[in-house]
Amino acid sequence: MQLYGALILFATLSAACGLRCYSCTAAEPKSCTDTKACSVLFDRCFSLRVDGTNVVTKGCQNSVLCISPINCCEGDLCNSALPTGPSVILLLVSSSILTFIL
Repeated sequence: MQLYGALILFATLSAACGLRCYSCTAAEPKSCTDTKACSVLFDRCFSLRVDGTNVVTKGCQNSVLCISPINCCEGDLCNSALPTGPSVILLLVSSSILTFIL
């Protein structure tokens, strides 16, 4: 029962802290490692590749402004080149806790 309480606490804290997105302008998308806590006005993360160049811009965006060529996504750190985020971490932590308990 305490395990469920801990999982609910992690999920609540993740939602309460607001959206986090990768934020940078870089020639190589994988080199973008800076993160930013988005203000309450922004509910999406975005990636935009500048035409004719390899430059990629990433950051926070409002869903109303998510139009082509801007690629928007929902969820913390969803605009990375690699699939990462709190949901993956939460799954790994809960799996390891269950392994030790059982």
